Amino acid sequence: MVSVSCSCAVSSFCSVEYRAPSFCAGSHVRLTTRALQIGQGYFLNLKNKSPHRFAVSAVVDDKSVVTPKEKKDESVVDEQKMVKVCDKLIEVFMVDKPSPSDWRRLLAFSKEWDSIRPHFYKRCRDRADSEEANPEMKHKVLRLARKLKEVDEDVQRHNELLNVIKTTSPADIGQLVARRRKDFTNEFFDHLHTVAESYYDNPDEQTVLASLGKLCIAAVQAYDTSTESIDALNAAEMKLQDIINSPSLDAACRKIDSLAEKNQLDSALVLMITKAWSAAKESNMMKDEVKDILYHLYVTARGNLQRLMPKEVRILKYLLSIEDPKEQMSALQDAFTPGEELEGTDVDYLYTTPEHLQSLIKTVLEAYHFSREGSLVKEAKDLMHPELIAKMEQLKLVVEKKYM
Repeated sequence: MVSVSCSCAVSSFCSVEYRAPSFCAGSHVRLTTRALQIGQGYFLNLKNKSPHRFAVSAVVDDKSVVTPKEKKDESVVDEQKMVKVCDKLIEVFMVDKPSPSDWRRLLAFSKEWDSIRPHFYKRCRDRADSEEANPEMKHKVLRLARKLKEVDEDVQRHNELLNVIKTTSPADIGQLVARRRKDFTNEFFDHLHTVAESYYDNPDEQTVLASLGKLCIAAVQAYDTSTESIDALNAAEMKLQDIINSPSLDAACRKIDSLAEKNQLDSALVLMITKAWSAAKESNMMKDEVKDILYHLYVTARGNLQRLMPKEVRILKYLLSIEDPKEQMSALQDAFTPGEELEGTDVDYLYTTPEHLQSLIKTVLEAYHFSREGSLVKEAKDLMHPELIAKMEQLKLVVEKKYM
């Protein structure tokens, strides 16, 4: 059994996870699949075969030298050709590629869809009208037109945003994200990835799009981090105000205990209480009674925050804080001695097993050496310091040699 102080140094954390699109990878970004080299940690898979494209072939080779009658004939032929193209697309959307996700890719890949769009929806209406004798087919065609139009409108919005991004200075991307954060969705980044893929025969354009993607992701992540930090501080300020407005010190401490029990005592609130106590301590304008109250709140909050940590993390931090090797070995022996775990006013009595402590140390070391910080619980991330890593390597050897 080892006694662990409830007032060990506490670091504040702001853990932000941004769910990134399919072409993004790297630290602080969750990765799915696929992806074009857009810088360190970012890539795009370009091994796909040449994609299918919607193509409308020219009907008349030279349109500059035609008589009025020929122009009329040409218009008729063009209309007939477009009807065939639309009928083929209806079959593709209904049979070959019936999934809306497939539709998004096809529309994003197509360089001719803008020209085909009005003819396609008109042809769907005409086809539906011609299927009066077949209500089921009529319903399918109308449903296709309705669902595809929803996808088409999404793609148009994504293209509009992409065009705005292209005309925006890199230095102003952050301002654009601040104005239109809700438009920078996972679907938009998937669309950007697909558009980049469609330029499989133009590496320069792919590189440009990839760079834009990297800029946007960085700006979105920075914006989200800032917003979450502000929200956390605002929430912490409201909690602190509620605590300070308590009718008594005991009531204030009970509120802190209650927040801890509900897992709502975060580092932002503890940091705010710490700053209030620190400012009061240095002030000559504040009564000693107020200083005592703030100090008591500070100790209560930090103690509760410490107790929210996994006990192995608390024990490890305590062991690493001991400079004297003999004292550290004695504390290590105490940590592996079973007994009743008790929570004291200033000190808690905890114990663990060599296997659990060794497992934690191993996880931290692997995260440090292989850049896998995401594998750590947030309370252990402040152990990722070179000096502490060196101490942990020595401690791991001792645990494995003497206790395992």
